[in-house]
Amino acid sequence: MVSALGLGCMGMSGAYGPADEAEALRTMDRALELGVTLFDTADTYGDGANETLVSKAIAGRRERVFLATKFGIVRDPADAFGRSIKGDPAYVRTACDASLRRLGTDRIDLYYQHRLDRDVPVEETVGAMAELVARGKVRYLGLSEVSAATLRRAARVHPIAAVQNEWSLWSRDLERNGQLEAARECGAAIVAYSPLGRGFLTGTVASPKSFAQDDFRRTSERFTEEHFDRNRALVHEVEALASRKNCTPAQIALAWLFAQGDDVVPIPGTKRVAYLNENAGALDVTLTSADLALLDAVFHPHAASGRRYADMSWVNR
Repeated sequence: MVSALGLGCMGMSGAYGPADEAEALRTMDRALELGVTLFDTADTYGDGANETLVSKAIAGRRERVFLATKFGIVRDPADAFGRSIKGDPAYVRTACDASLRRLGTDRIDLYYQHRLDRDVPVEETVGAMAELVARGKVRYLGLSEVSAATLRRAARVHPIAAVQNEWSLWSRDLERNGQLEAARECGAAIVAYSPLGRGFLTGTVASPKSFAQDDFRRTSERFTEEHFDRNRALVHEVEALASRKNCTPAQIALAWLFAQGDDVVPIPGTKRVAYLNENAGALDVTLTSADLALLDAVFHPHAASGRRYADMSWVNR
């Protein structure tokens, strides 16, 4: 059991422009005040720096946090955007111990394989993760961006408590490729990352030229000039509905996810208190059946222009 809204911590350590540790810590403090219990990080975020940052925020109040982290994406020190994937059992054990040290805790509540290693059967990776559960280092297991077939194979080795996928109004792959059905079949919660479309669904992104040079979104097709205007037109519909509902576009986008089921937990990433407060306000927004039908019509599964990742071979594997 976790709060209906979680907190994605990745952006607090870069990825979306400069980091501000003081504001990030204030944001995590505020999240706890609001009753947000699920904090989501990963060893690759900031090359370990994000886990260390989270450890500072939860020090002395570990019992109030349901702590989730991930392993498997290995950064290339020679390339800011270079990544590889590892999922062999020895690496699983080493990565877990390293995360525990950075997080300053003796257990991880939810431990995800961040991406599937094609060279290692998922049964071997999950088997090693299950050993961590047996040793008390991890409580629950999760997988991120795996196919329905992979999830079912993994669940035969050990129960999978959560599946983390990109899910938002403009990223609806899991609804049509069997991932959502498989997650519910396996009894896994669906943790929706990038529920605000990496900020695009908030209506605040005026131009693809507005991003800092190190901003992750510069690598995304959906934010390039070729696709930007078409996607911006979709957001106009969210803005119009938000105006009628007397709320913000971000709150509409989150309310839509809340309406998809009690097993869906969005984890919008933010590094500022103001945006966290806004996101929490989505819990007070009620969408009618007509509102949901409108959003589903505008944001049909193929509505967004451009791929959500430059290399889609890393997802749904």
